Amino acid sequence: MLFRRAVKALATAALTVWTALVPVGRVAVAAETGNSAVVFAYDRFGEDQNPSISIRLDQFEAHLDELTDGDYQVLPLTRILDALKAGKPLPDRAVAITIDEASRSAYQEAWPRLKAAGLPFTLFVATDAVDRGSPAHMTWPEIRQMAAAGVTIGGLGASTQSLVPRTAAEVAAELRRMSDRFQTELGQRPTLFSYPQGEYSLAVRKTVAEMGFVAAFGQQSGVLHPQADPWSLPRFVMNETYGSVDRFQLAANALPLPVSDLTPDDPLVTVNPPPLGFTIADSVGDSSKLACFAAGQGRTVLERITEDRVEVRIKEPFPPGRARVNCTLPAPDGRWRWFGVQFLIPE
Repeated sequence: MLFRRAVKALATAALTVWTALVPVGRVAVAAETGNSAVVFAYDRFGEDQNPSISIRLDQFEAHLDELTDGDYQVLPLTRILDALKAGKPLPDRAVAITIDEASRSAYQEAWPRLKAAGLPFTLFVATDAVDRGSPAHMTWPEIRQMAAAGVTIGGLGASTQSLVPRTAAEVAAELRRMSDRFQTELGQRPTLFSYPQGEYSLAVRKTVAEMGFVAAFGQQSGVLHPQADPWSLPRFVMNETYGSVDRFQLAANALPLPVSDLTPDDPLVTVNPPPLGFTIADSVGDSSKLACFAAGQGRTVLERITEDRVEVRIKEPFPPGRARVNCTLPAPDGRWRWFGVQFLIPE
């Protein structure tokens, strides 16, 4: 008993000395490596005619090699979400893989490679294309085969068309139609949702949450952490243009950049350029090297309202469609904190 007490006292003393000597930023990173995760989003595979939504097979294989050979823990998405919700620890560099749309190439090209690598993933299914028997998509028997093999199946809506222009009643009707097809074909309703094309507004988010989905994902870059909104979760999108192994490594090693008081809080833009602002969490520490980049405009000017409050001065209005802003901050050990937003600019 005396020996155990002595060991405990020595360990406590060592931790106190370590905490005193190690910079605050490194302590914060050490604390966050056990409560954050990166989620990757893929769509199609080896479809060179669709480079904006497809990844080359050699790129995808390089990603899988990195995940299996590197210091990562690829986990089922549900396990990550459950851990973050319950405040349970996650391994450092926890990663989840998601695939949108249930394409034929996902079944023929991605799944065999993921099985061979022993990596779990989540498939988000849009039901209309499957019901139509589209040759570019999987069939219900194939989706049932994947579910039986342990693949998590989530929803992507019925039509894959953006939900943003629709009324709340129309959004709810589409989600019910999708969910009913899941119940009929898979024997259960989806609890995870991927916004079609990554597009959502506060109104769409509200309907998705009210429909009982426990989490919903966009296509803005960033890292999951316990304070992240469950119905506005980020993912790093991989395609031919942004699918180099260097970018993949950068994203896979990313850390969260927690913010609050985000303005505008609605991704659906009413003022263009949007007056983006946010407050950086105290746990981040020194944020003087923060940099933000606007789509098509490069690095932006940042204005410090207070030590932790930042306003991003976007130079020019965005053209209609989707527009992203990414903010990064260097962290110890060559890693980067990352926070991103995706705006939707009306016509």
